[in-house]
Amino acid sequence: MFKKILIANRGEIALRVIRTCREMGIKTVAVFSTADKDSLHVKFADEAVCIGKPSSADSYLNIPHIIAAAEITNADAIHPGYGFLAENSKFAKICGDHGIKFIGPTPDMINSMGDKVTAKETMIKAGVPVVPGVEGLLESVLHAKKSAKEIGYPVILKATAGGGGKGMRVVWEEKDIEKAFETAKAEAAASFKNDGIYMEKFVEEPRHIEIQVAGDQHGNVCHLSERDCSIQRRHQKLVEESPSPFMTDELRERMGQAAIKAAKAINYESVGTIEFLVDKHRNFYFMEMNTRIQVEHCVTEEVINFDLIKEQIKIAAGEKISGTSYYPKMHAIECRINAEDPYHDFRPSPGKITVLHTPGGHGVRVDSHVYAGYVIPPYYDSMIAKLITVAQTREEAIDTMHRALSEYVIEGIKTTIPFHLQLMKNEDFRKGNFTTKFLESFKMQ
Repeated sequence: MFKKILIANRGEIALRVIRTCREMGIKTVAVFSTADKDSLHVKFADEAVCIGKPSSADSYLNIPHIIAAAEITNADAIHPGYGFLAENSKFAKICGDHGIKFIGPTPDMINSMGDKVTAKETMIKAGVPVVPGVEGLLESVLHAKKSAKEIGYPVILKATAGGGGKGMRVVWEEKDIEKAFETAKAEAAASFKNDGIYMEKFVEEPRHIEIQVAGDQHGNVCHLSERDCSIQRRHQKLVEESPSPFMTDELRERMGQAAIKAAKAINYESVGTIEFLVDKHRNFYFMEMNTRIQVEHCVTEEVINFDLIKEQIKIAAGEKISGTSYYPKMHAIECRINAEDPYHDFRPSPGKITVLHTPGGHGVRVDSHVYAGYVIPPYYDSMIAKLITVAQTREEAIDTMHRALSEYVIEGIKTTIPFHLQLMKNEDFRKGNFTTKFLESFKMQ
């Protein structure tokens, strides 16, 4: 087992990793930008190293500085968390070149799933259902028009190196395809330095349901059930839950086995997530694989009573997984508490937290790195906490969430708490009647 782990991240996920390491008797090293010098992950780690100025490029994406921090503190492993360098194969390789274990999959595994066209081809070979679409990248507007006719409208154009909705356009009629193609290419080039675009059939009334998987270095793979992440705004998740209210036992079994096939196709090592689109007829299609721990991993932890960070560390150290797949015993919901104003188009709201009271009680978990007096910097993601509730039934989990949200006091900044409070009382949400388009018609009161 590792003696010392450097966490190449910030905020709540850095603190989350530190807590598990402490339980496992592993020393920790926090890295931080000058803007994060007062963050809790810096205070809770055994050692802390400043790696640069506030901008991500100068700090959390600065590979030489992070490797130097690991070397001067004699860290024998690096946990990348999520975001930043978590799915950067170059970083994973450099860690290995310096004799430092990257807690995650190998560079080849990251590359095989990082490019969406390559990932789709891999899944087809593995027998995992994929959304009907064009093989390879679109070469021209003419190619796009011809392909759309073959697939049938509506279609969706996607950036091959994309994420977060960038370089993505839905096209309902042929007259709109030229503009959509050119706009998607330009946006992809600006966002990812790669203007490659591919086309798929647009799945109507979709659910975003993902399967948590774990694979070890000995060829064993299991799944740890599903999460429903359909409540999202501009392709950014706001609420996640497990089990999905749309799920059936038969569908869970089929999706779980498909996820295991997907992971085995690349000999996957570490924990990861296979993301699927599920249509209203419960047909499911591979969307992408996240080769890292996810923000919403806590939901799965609560419904199966399982520490995914601990599992990730043990796998990286060469230990075997149990090989047994897990099924939800409870119901859990997570609300992402962001420093944003839901009454003004979720405008970012950095600044100083003047008053903070976090909720508690039975079935309530809060993962956060903030405290009263903490100044939220404007340079990073706006998420400041994750509020998770767990209960025997979905209805009880929602009721507990509403109670916990009503106890949550954060003053000095705007947060998404009012949005979540209203969502928990929404009849369609409570009935499980929603898709990824749900928030397009949701109005703040």
